[in-house]
Amino acid sequence: MKKLIPTLAALAVAICANAAKPLKIDLTPSDALPGETATLEVFLPKGEAKATVVMCPGGGYGFVSMENEGYEWVDWFNERGIATAILNYRLPHERHNVPLADCMAAITTVRHNAAEWHIPADKVGVIGFSAGGHLASTMATHYTDATRPDFQILIYPVITLDPTITHMGTRDNLIGKNPRPGMEALYSNELQVTTQTSPAFIFATQDDDVVPVENSIRYEAALTAAKVPAELHIYPTGGHGYGKRPHFKYVNQMLWLLDSWFNTTVYPAPDR
Repeated sequence: MKKLIPTLAALAVAICANAAKPLKIDLTPSDALPGETATLEVFLPKGEAKATVVMCPGGGYGFVSMENEGYEWVDWFNERGIATAILNYRLPHERHNVPLADCMAAITTVRHNAAEWHIPADKVGVIGFSAGGHLASTMATHYTDATRPDFQILIYPVITLDPTITHMGTRDNLIGKNPRPGMEALYSNELQVTTQTSPAFIFATQDDDVVPVENSIRYEAALTAAKVPAELHIYPTGGHGYGKRPHFKYVNQMLWLLDSWFNTTVYPAPDR
C-alpha cells in the first residue's frame, strides 16, 4: 500500500464547502492493469469522530459516480461527527473480485489509521448507492475477519444478480454475460446473509425503473430471517440516482431517518 498523500482536491472542496482538507490515499495494488487506479479520499470532521463511512458510489460497475453519490454527502456526514472516506474503486471488467478487494483495502486503511485520525476503529461501516450498494452489501457478506464492516447503509441498491430483477449492466460488468457456474448465486448477496452480517439501513423507492425495489425487499427479508438488525424504508416515488439532491421529494425524510438510525444503532447514547 502506497504512502499517504495529503492533497487539496479542488472539485471535492468546491462541493464540500465546509469539509476539512481531505487526505488522498492511493490504494492501487501491484497487480492492477496499466492505467488502473484505486483511491480513497478521507474527510475528517472537527474533533473526535463518532464513526466512519466508506462510501461506494454507483455507476453500474461501468463508471464511478463520485459527485452525487460521494462528494455531495461529505458535509452532511462531517457535520454529524462522521468521517467520510470516498472510495474510487477499480472497475471489474468481469473480474468479480476487483471492487471488493479495493473496498477491503479501504476498510483496512481506515482502521489502521484510526488512532492518528481520531476515529473509532470499531465503528467503520460502508454506504453504497446502486451498484455501489451491491459493493457495500458484498462487503457486508463476503468480508474477512479484519474487514467486516460494523454497519451498512444501502441507497437504491443492487443486491441480487438474479436476471429477473437485477440491473443487467451491473451484473454483466461484474461477472460477464455468460458467467461461470455459481457466480450468479455467489454475488446475489441476499443468499449470502448470515447471523454475522452487519446491521443495515436500506432506502429505496417503489417506482425505481433502473434497480427494482425487490432487490431491497429480498435483502431485508434475508437479514430479518438471520435476525440481523435492519431498517427498510420504501417511498412511493423518486426513481433512481437522486443521492441527496433537493429535487428528490423525500430527501428530508430520508436524511432524518438516516440520522436517527445512526443515533440509535451505530452510536446509541448510553443508558442512564
